[in-house]
Amino acid sequence: MTDGRKAPWRISQAEAVQMDILPGWYATRGRRRLLAATGAFSLGLAWAMAGVVWVAGPDEGARWIVLTLLAVMLVIYLPAVTLMNVATRGMTALTERNLDERQVGERLRATAVAHRLMTRLLAALACLTLVVGLLRGREHMVPGSTLLYLSLAVALTHFVLPLIVSCWRMPDPPPDDEDEDERSSSAGGGAAGAPGIGA
Repeated sequence: MTDGRKAPWRISQAEAVQMDILPGWYATRGRRRLLAATGAFSLGLAWAMAGVVWVAGPDEGARWIVLTLLAVMLVIYLPAVTLMNVATRGMTALTERNLDERQVGERLRATAVAHRLMTRLLAALACLTLVVGLLRGREHMVPGSTLLYLSLAVALTHFVLPLIVSCWRMPDPPPDDEDEDERSSSAGGGAAGAPGIGA
């Protein structure tokens, strides 16, 4: 019964990622990498919010800075994640039975790279927390609001990083046979026509 309730959502999700929404934004590898960098930038804004709260504390000015960063992050994050899901055809969002063997393999590789990146990021965060604690003394406490924003940044990064990696790594499809035939025929026609022009 649970599978029956989830089936319509999974079907609509699988159909949504097959739609070509703004294909010019992810048509080439360079544009997909720019899209992935945009998604990473939006995650950076989430980490920046946590940093502002940590440094400035519960200040009225800091609150407005955080709200501004949050608004900018959402404006960038939501379209970027949507387009990356469409560009990768739901490689990290769909269940394995909705993917072919190549997509499953690519998702496993993207997840492994994202896991290594996430481990390094958490290690850097732990080192930063340790250094700040040593500099400010044993009495230094991390505010609860900072922990809340850090948890949000970590959760978003953990959730989206495999998608960013898969979008960054995704190669351009090989050229179609028809395109190759047209190129070879046009090249052959040009070569054949050259002597006539010279004559």
